[in-house]
Amino acid sequence: MAHTKAKATTRNGRSANPKYLGLKISGGGTAQTGDIIVRQRGSKFVAGEGVKKASDDTLYAIKNGVVAFREKRTKKFDGNRKQIKIVSIS
Repeated sequence: MAHTKAKATTRNGRSANPKYLGLKISGGGTAQTGDIIVRQRGSKFVAGEGVKKASDDTLYAIKNGVVAFREKRTKKFDGNRKQIKIVSIS
């Protein structure tokens, strides 16, 4: 027989550090060249004019200006429609 009862571990498998994803500069905010606008996994936001996408899907500014968000309806390959969010700098 066991001498003590079974216990749960304290970490429970959540030992990874947080990734700090999300919006870093909101609409109407000013951005300089190289500033990170959105940290994301996948393409929730799409790069527009004055914005580029990094290898980890992060969107960053390539020129100085004001950040603007807009939505656009696009057609997918299977014929369905999808609304995408475009980030641009004007």
